[in-house]
Amino acid sequence: MSRNLPELSFADVVQPPWNVSPRVRALVTTRDGGVSDAPFGRWRDGADRPGGLNLGLKTGDDPAAVASNRARLVALTGVREAAWLEQIHGAAIVRAEDALAHAREHGAPARADAGVTDRAGIACVVMVADCMPVLLCDEAGRAVGAAHAGWRGLAAGIVEQTAARVAALAGVQANELHAYLGPSIGPNAFEVGTDVRDAFMNGTDGAQRNAAAKAFVAHPENAGKYLADLPALARLRLQRLGVTRISGGDLCTVTLRERFYSYRRDRETGRMAALIWIDEQAQSIAD
Repeated sequence: MSRNLPELSFADVVQPPWNVSPRVRALVTTRDGGVSDAPFGRWRDGADRPGGLNLGLKTGDDPAAVASNRARLVALTGVREAAWLEQIHGAAIVRAEDALAHAREHGAPARADAGVTDRAGIACVVMVADCMPVLLCDEAGRAVGAAHAGWRGLAAGIVEQTAARVAALAGVQANELHAYLGPSIGPNAFEVGTDVRDAFMNGTDGAQRNAAAKAFVAHPENAGKYLADLPALARLRLQRLGVTRISGGDLCTVTLRERFYSYRRDRETGRMAALIWIDEQAQSIAD
């Protein structure tokens, strides 16, 4: 593990460009700002260099490096605790405070793909390396949530269900929420088969079916394969709930090698994290 590397800063992360209460804080990490060595390091000038912010414990990285990276991230956010999850590519949702209690009791993270909370100082966390992180909040910052939306979770309703949970905690309608689609595999890189297309086409009709079909383009070289637009599919799910204040969805983890880890591109690689939390110090615009 490399030593004496620069500390993680907000210049190393991506922040949602949304207009919400200052109580809402959120970010998505990149591969910069940590202490991991190759193949989990920073990518510069065609080489994997020390200083990677790998946050995944099951990637083959030095556990001490991952622990140091996680400590750097928590220190940057200023939260009391971060509710890490064991993600299972499903649609299970847990309250962040319950996930923390589970980890203390069992010595292992809760198995879920989304976290929600209305408590300040606790970060909802999901990890990604091509799957899409979807961050959600109400404008006043009463409640927040983070969903891990790979294609399986997205097709299973993880985004709609997380939005419903956040809205219920905030005491608002789902159509009042703000959503941010974080870095993920882009529409020119996500090659899928008919099984993935069918998972989104089945059970939809009318305008929704036509819109979903447009998110799958026949692969120009591989017969029977498609290029899927994951951000477009997530937007459709949110729009079905009436959510219109949606930002992000324009950063591709596969093609932006210097910024992001990508499992599909590299296989042996690190993990980024998307966090959202309610700041204990900020005043709510609802007060």
